[in-house]
Amino acid sequence: MRLKFENFTLRAVGFLLAAFLVFPVLALFVASAPRELLLGLQHPLVWPALRLSLLTTTTTTLVVVFLGTPLAWSLAQSKRKGIQFIETLLQLPLVIPPSVAGIAMLLAFGNRGLLSALLHPAGNSLAFTTTAVIMAQVFVSAPLFIQSASSAFRRIDAKLVVVAQTFGALPWSVFFRVALPLALPGLAAGAAVSWSRALGEFGATLMFAGNLEGKTQTLPLAIYTAFTSDIRAAQAISIILVLVAFALLLLMRVFMKKAERKFDGMP
Repeated sequence: MRLKFENFTLRAVGFLLAAFLVFPVLALFVASAPRELLLGLQHPLVWPALRLSLLTTTTTTLVVVFLGTPLAWSLAQSKRKGIQFIETLLQLPLVIPPSVAGIAMLLAFGNRGLLSALLHPAGNSLAFTTTAVIMAQVFVSAPLFIQSASSAFRRIDAKLVVVAQTFGALPWSVFFRVALPLALPGLAAGAAVSWSRALGEFGATLMFAGNLEGKTQTLPLAIYTAFTSDIRAAQAISIILVLVAFALLLLMRVFMKKAERKFDGMP
């Protein structure tokens, strides 16, 4: 009886946290009538922000995957001392406050930043442009992909790489024909999480790119703007983001299960 009581107590305590995490999300869906949500979707901020978010996050994900995959492979293969320090440095954007990320990007790439003479010889600036939105999204989302991709590459049996090299395969051939196919589920999961993080990016974008409708105003910034004037629009946009994030999380779980089966030798 005592064991059953302790198990019940543990489950009850865990349920309290689960309820706390789930209830606000449910409230987002049920706090307003469907008709009010439809009216919120008709707000003029919604669709321009949605189009811009889809454009910038898709571009961001392509950039992150194209540049992050070889970086993750290099990190996974490196045996040098100090590699943990480098990986920790690359993960730093995950833990610094978004406002700090925005200030850092302004000081690096703004019209008075460290690279201003190189990037803005004519006096123009990348800040407060659509390009700045993509740069901010890459900055905050790339570490997630690099972390997932390097972990997927490390799980590859090193013997397969050695065998490929023994048969005379060049490094690029080993990468594309051996490592990449085996790590593909992990890479896809990392890309999904990275895309989700880029879609929800707010702080760094606001600081570095601003909140210009049709130019730099993504969905999170549209929520911020609509909240002061039309709570229905803010709620409707929030629901869109929640549904997209939920779908991506399910997709990530599917790919991770496939990856585990592949690495464990299951059919």
